[in-house]
Amino acid sequence: MKKQKHPLIAGTVILTLTGLASRFIGFFYKIFLSRTIGAEGIGIYQMIFPIYGVCYAFTTSGVEIAISRFVSGEMARGRKERARSILWIGLAMSLSLSFLTSFIVYTNADFLAVRLLHEARCANLLRIMSVTVPFGACHSCISGYYYGLQKTGVPACAQLFEQLVRVAAVFIIYRVALEEGKNLSPAAAVIGLVLGEFASMLFGLFAISSESLRKPAKKTRDFPVRSFARRMFSEAAPVSANRVCMNLLGSAEAVLLPLTLQQYGLNTERALSVYGTLTGMAMAFIQFPSVLTNAVSVMLLSAVSESQAAGNKNQIARTIHRTITFCLPLGIACTCFFLLTGKTLGLFFFKSGMAGDFIITLAWICPFLYLNSTLHSILNGLGKTAVGFVNNLIGVMIRIVFILSCVPRFGIQGYLWGILANQLFVSFLNINALKEERKLP
Repeated sequence: MKKQKHPLIAGTVILTLTGLASRFIGFFYKIFLSRTIGAEGIGIYQMIFPIYGVCYAFTTSGVEIAISRFVSGEMARGRKERARSILWIGLAMSLSLSFLTSFIVYTNADFLAVRLLHEARCANLLRIMSVTVPFGACHSCISGYYYGLQKTGVPACAQLFEQLVRVAAVFIIYRVALEEGKNLSPAAAVIGLVLGEFASMLFGLFAISSESLRKPAKKTRDFPVRSFARRMFSEAAPVSANRVCMNLLGSAEAVLLPLTLQQYGLNTERALSVYGTLTGMAMAFIQFPSVLTNAVSVMLLSAVSESQAAGNKNQIARTIHRTITFCLPLGIACTCFFLLTGKTLGLFFFKSGMAGDFIITLAWICPFLYLNSTLHSILNGLGKTAVGFVNNLIGVMIRIVFILSCVPRFGIQGYLWGILANQLFVSFLNINALKEERKLP
């Protein structure tokens, strides 16, 4: 039992520490952006992320999970020599999809910006963003490989390196623009995104190369490449399809919210400013503590997969119970903190009373937000990807219903009510889906 617990705890600690450092840098990066490109600029910048999410979901998300599950499964069966071959299969699948996706987004950026996002200024941002898709695919596959090995040092350092490069690049661009008497544009933030992903990809490739020189991989003559490729595809395809569907709905959500805010009575500039304040400022605070639960989530997927491969139902049940008893108190404590300090935080860091009001309202979702990320990871680790997809799909539909029905009448407050209803209901569904696994034999 100790051998199973140690990598989970150690990995969580590593991911948490580097995640805190990365989130800390990113938090002040958001403050920097809010004061250089403004709330409207952040709103325009944030609008491209649903499409970025669709690209990532289609090219990488399922493959990364498949790599992690297959590597951890082979490790549990004592077949360590197969891990590297699994990574190469996953990389081939992911990169072939990512180059195709990158080309499609680049050549259709104007259509996507005008017809889908209803914001022509996003076209140039989408072209720049398309370059990052292959970099992100390579980086994510390598991370999935190390998560499967339960060696979190490389993905954690790559994440931190990515954040440092991104922020440094945007700051340099800002200094150059300042000397030329120009204002920083949202395009600079997207260029930083591209350079950050490129840097993390190089870091991952360097780690793999160093590992190959230190410990040359043993030849696996009996390794069934085609069989594993088919199995990995069958594992990755439903996850990717689910994620693509979720991100398409998320894209609809990102488009509908500014439009319904205009129906409420706001002009385009004001609607984008409200959207940017919510997604780029207030959510930065609410999601800050999730660095811990995200670290737990990453480690849970491989740990639960390994326990399932070993047939250890007791360990799975204990993992679920400990996850719930850890996430709920953390979320309740964060709720109390944000309720008491939300207004002050918004005014002090962003000079925005609106951001403070959003933080106070969003504080109520903390217990469910932090719990859902870990429960969803457990469902993926158990292979219940369809259940997790349906639960999240219901949650997104709840938010969209609130956008269409409440935002035109009550403004942004109607959307905040939808977020709370979504998180509460999805938590109930996830806990119910794990009801059988929670029973100790």
